[in-house]
Amino acid sequence: MNQNESKPWAGRFTEATDQFVEAFTASVNFDKRLAQYDIAGSIAHATMLHRIGILDERDHAAIVQGLETIGLEIERDDFCWSVELEDVHMNIEARLTDRIGDAGKRLHTGRSRNDQVATDTRLYLRAQIDLILAELLRLRKVLVDLAEREVDTIMPGFTHLQVAQPISLGHHFMAWYEMLVRDYDRLVDCRKRVNVMPLGAAALAGTSYPLDRHLTASLLQFDRPAANSLDAVSDRDFAIEFTAVASITLMHLSRFSEELVVWTSAQFGFIGLPDAFCTGSSIMPQKKNPDVPELVRGKTGRVFGHLMSLLTLMKGQPLAYNKDNQEDKEPLFDAVDTLRNCLRAFADMVPHLQANRTALRRAALQGYATATDLADYLVRKGVPFRDAHEIVGKSVRLGIETERDLSDLTLDEFHAFSPLIEEDVYRCLTLEGSLQSRNTFGGTAPARVREAIAEARKQLEQIGMPS
Repeated sequence: MNQNESKPWAGRFTEATDQFVEAFTASVNFDKRLAQYDIAGSIAHATMLHRIGILDERDHAAIVQGLETIGLEIERDDFCWSVELEDVHMNIEARLTDRIGDAGKRLHTGRSRNDQVATDTRLYLRAQIDLILAELLRLRKVLVDLAEREVDTIMPGFTHLQVAQPISLGHHFMAWYEMLVRDYDRLVDCRKRVNVMPLGAAALAGTSYPLDRHLTASLLQFDRPAANSLDAVSDRDFAIEFTAVASITLMHLSRFSEELVVWTSAQFGFIGLPDAFCTGSSIMPQKKNPDVPELVRGKTGRVFGHLMSLLTLMKGQPLAYNKDNQEDKEPLFDAVDTLRNCLRAFADMVPHLQANRTALRRAALQGYATATDLADYLVRKGVPFRDAHEIVGKSVRLGIETERDLSDLTLDEFHAFSPLIEEDVYRCLTLEGSLQSRNTFGGTAPARVREAIAEARKQLEQIGMPS
C-alpha cells in the first residue's frame, strides 16, 4: 500500500515521506494566509472550465458552492489544517473533495500548484497594496493638515544637523509630504506589474486544454494574463519590487522618526508627542519615551532584510519553478504587515503632534541662521557673492567672539567689514524677513507654503480623498 496516498503526487512514490521532511517542506503554517485568494482563484478557474465545456453545470455548481462553504469554515476558524497536505492549495482541495466527491478532483484540470500559488500571491499582494495605499493617503492628509497649522511657525533648518537657515515648520512637514507622494506613486506603479495573471501557465509550459485565460483574468480583475508560461510560474520580481518600494517608504518613515526622536528630546524640545504614543521608564519616573517613532525606525531594518532575502532567493534559480520559491512568502507577508502597521501608527500619531513654537523660534535665533540673508543683501548691493561670503564670515566671527547675534551688531561694526551695509540691513536679519525673502516656487516663504498646501489638497481630492 502506498503510504503517501493522501498526497497529490502519491502514484510515483512507494515510501512514506520522512516525518521531519514532511514538516520541513510544508508551507501550510504560513501560506494559509492565502486561503481566500486561493478560493477566489479556484472559483474563477472552475467558471472558466465550465464556460469552455470541460466542467458540466452540476460539477461547476458543486465546486463553487463547496468552495464558498469552505471559505466560511476558514473565516469561522472551523477549518482543520493538515501539515500532511503540505500547503493551502491541497488542504482546500482535499476538503472540497471530501465535501462534493469526484467533482472536487476535476477542479485542478488545466492548472498546477505552480501557477496557482503565483496567482494567489499576486491576488493577495494586490489587495494588500490597496490597503497600504489607503494608509498612505491618510498619512498624506494629516500631514497637510499639520503643515497648514504650522505655516507661520519659524524653526531652524539644518544641514549636517547644524543650524543653516530659518524655515517654516509647515514647509518642513510638506517636505515629508512630498516624499510620501513619490512613495504612493511608486506603489501605484508597482501594482500594475503585480496585476498580471499566471493562472493557466500550469506547471511551466501551458496546457493542452483550450483554456480561456483572458476570461479567467477578467473574472479575477487582472489586467491581462501573463504572456509567457515559464516566466509566469518562476519569477517573483513583483514581490521583490513591492519589498523595494516598501523599503523606500520605510526609509522615509525612519527619517521622520529620527527627527521626532531628536525633536522630542529635552535638548531640543521642538515637538511634544501625546502620551498615547509613548511609554515611561520602569526606573526613571521622569521619562517619556518616543516608542512609536523608535519602533518604526527599528522595523525599517527588517524590511530592508526581506528585500535582500528575496533578491538572494531569486538570483541563482534556473527556469522554471523551484522549491526555493516557497521561501518568498514569509518575507513578503512580514514586509506587508510591517509597512501597513507603520503607516497606520504614523497616520494615527501625526495629527496629535504639538509644536513648541517658543523653543523652535529660540533655536532659530541661534547659530546665525540669517547669515545667508546678509550675504544676499550684499549681493543686491553689487558685491560679488564670494566677497559677500567673506564679509559675512567676518561678521559671524565677531558675533561669536562677543556672544551676539548678527542682528545685535551695530551699523558701525558692520561698516568695518563693508561700507555698503546700511540701516535697512536689519530688516533682512529678522527671522520673518528671512522667511519672506525665500519666495520662489518651492521656497519656505509662508505664501509659497500655503500654495503648496493648496496644491496638495487638490491632489488628494483628485485621488478621491476629500480634504
